[in-house]
Amino acid sequence: MHSALPKVLQPLAGRPLLEHVVRAARALEPAGIHIVYGHGAEQVRAAFADQPDLHWALQAEQLGTGHAVLQAMPAIPDDHQVLIMFGDVPLIVEGYVDFEREVSIVGVRSTAGEVRAYPIVANTHKHGILRVTLAPHRHPVLQKAAEIYLKRVLRHFAYAGVLTIEFFVRKGRLVANEMAPRVHNSGHWTIEGAATSQFENHLRAILGLPLGDTSPVGHCAMINFIGTMPERDAILALPGVHWHDYGKEPRPGRKIGHCTVVAASAVERDRLVRKVMRKMPPR
Repeated sequence: MHSALPKVLQPLAGRPLLEHVVRAARALEPAGIHIVYGHGAEQVRAAFADQPDLHWALQAEQLGTGHAVLQAMPAIPDDHQVLIMFGDVPLIVEGYVDFEREVSIVGVRSTAGEVRAYPIVANTHKHGILRVTLAPHRHPVLQKAAEIYLKRVLRHFAYAGVLTIEFFVRKGRLVANEMAPRVHNSGHWTIEGAATSQFENHLRAILGLPLGDTSPVGHCAMINFIGTMPERDAILALPGVHWHDYGKEPRPGRKIGHCTVVAASAVERDRLVRKVMRKMPPR
């Protein structure tokens, strides 16, 4: 019954998956996440009744898929529309956040309980897809808060491996957005940009080995290749730029590769990112 779940979630298969999503969210409540869940439009309407002036995002249980944005009370779908959108599955209703930027933090916990965190990074999306990550995003207050929330979740689940949490920044505070129990796209900069990559640290963690240094080795960026690949030689001709081709069939909206940028300063990194972006295929 639960064989389709990713391996990292299979230990949770004895209880409803949504309950574990909610338990993780509750560990992040001080970060500002608000969550109501249940079956069908009746529960959705009940959630809206508490906060009728807010916008909400409605999501099916299926691990990040099946989103619909609902604008306000009059836009709540009826039972028939909910079934068309999602079927008869548990639903999550989240507050729609007016935010200034998105940041994420990648952390790792070993089977021995050792915990390390990478610097928070700033993410830029387009059409709901991550386009560019800049690392590190130097903000001591947000870094401290993100590490507190990250470590709380890691310890709550006695987690082993890499885990990522995305946050919205709103009025100088973090609001939890998503959690990914795996190596993460916004952590790909660590391959060339950190003393130990997220991939190596994941292996160290699940094998019970000492975790590696998570410090950045410079000012870094990751630029996703979406839909089509740019000209390889043009990208590699730029100093400090590294090429990663996933070998995937190109199609619109699909992440099929990325490049990383490592520079001695944030100014130089940002200059290189602009050069890379000018060489990307038009979308």
